[in-house]
Amino acid sequence: MRMKTTFIHGGISHDEATGSVNVPIHQTTTYKQEKVGVHKGFEYSRTGNPTRLALEKLIADMEGGVRGFAFGSGAAGTHTIFSLFSKGDHIIVGDDVYGGTYRLINKILKRLGLTFTIVDTTDLSTIEEAIQDNTKAIFLETPTNPLLKVTDIQAVADIVKKHELITIVDNTFATPYNQRPLELGADIVLHSASKYLGGHSDVVAGLVTTNKDELADELGFLQNAIGGILGPQDSWIVQRGIKTLGIRMEAHEANAKTIVAFLQGHEKVDKIYYPGLPSHPGHETAKKQTSGFGGMISFELKEGLPAAVFVESLSLITLAESLGAVESLIEIPALMTHGAVSPEDREKAGIKDELIRLSVGIEDSEDLIDDLKQAFDQI
Repeated sequence: MRMKTTFIHGGISHDEATGSVNVPIHQTTTYKQEKVGVHKGFEYSRTGNPTRLALEKLIADMEGGVRGFAFGSGAAGTHTIFSLFSKGDHIIVGDDVYGGTYRLINKILKRLGLTFTIVDTTDLSTIEEAIQDNTKAIFLETPTNPLLKVTDIQAVADIVKKHELITIVDNTFATPYNQRPLELGADIVLHSASKYLGGHSDVVAGLVTTNKDELADELGFLQNAIGGILGPQDSWIVQRGIKTLGIRMEAHEANAKTIVAFLQGHEKVDKIYYPGLPSHPGHETAKKQTSGFGGMISFELKEGLPAAVFVESLSLITLAESLGAVESLIEIPALMTHGAVSPEDREKAGIKDELIRLSVGIEDSEDLIDDLKQAFDQI
């Protein structure tokens, strides 16, 4: 099946018992056993739930994995992945990742004895240099949050496999519609399903999948043992959102390209970060490994211009954290999503105070541009 069809018919897409074209919400904690240890595949809903299973099978089908896992948030999924490793293990991490991942690493995982090296994953030589005897994995985003840097997944995976390590890719920004890291050599793929997969700002969820049976067994054990699972109602909401992912991504990208063209000609904009621009350093890599450039744009105002005044002057575009929704969302990474990142690390990564991240929705693009114009007038 092609991707748009998989989004609708992949996984468990209907109910065999009744013929319902939607999977039922199995709002239950436990399941009747015919005899001790004899059941219909489900014992307790932390371990497995039919509605959650339908979503888990769907993300596996979407990404080409052998098994999927649904969590209560992207952060819960990230934490579970890092729980594959033990005290003293070393992990390489991209230098431009979600602020919540940075917080998890620096405030919790380091305290538990994991060690990390932060590198620019677009520079393959820095990855080679960072590998140590105790290195177990590399964790990266592409495109990154918020600078939209593009890493060559296949090239990284080739290096990692040479050292018998694990490649973990956060695919939240690109989505499976535009990019499938497992096909490019990655071992584990992660999504904050609160974003594009859910698509409507109405659910918090995380999804993980792998194409390795051994990793799937370990992740399944950890999911059950740690318990940060997604509930049945939220699983149903995410699966419903995924059905329209293909047409939404096309609309997001069409609007993003229109807005990028507008920003390119504006005298108050200093720099635009969008992989679809030929001037973007990762443009050729993005063309090679993705089928589209997505709906995320970051841009810097001219130095000294008040980013807060600009975003607070918008009336249609919503000032809010999160992204990937039908409505356009805007934020200042240095003050919002990446506030947990130290000023020194933000500066090192290139996250300036004037940087603005815009998640382009599917509204009429002219209305969005009109809103941006009047906000620029305020600064």
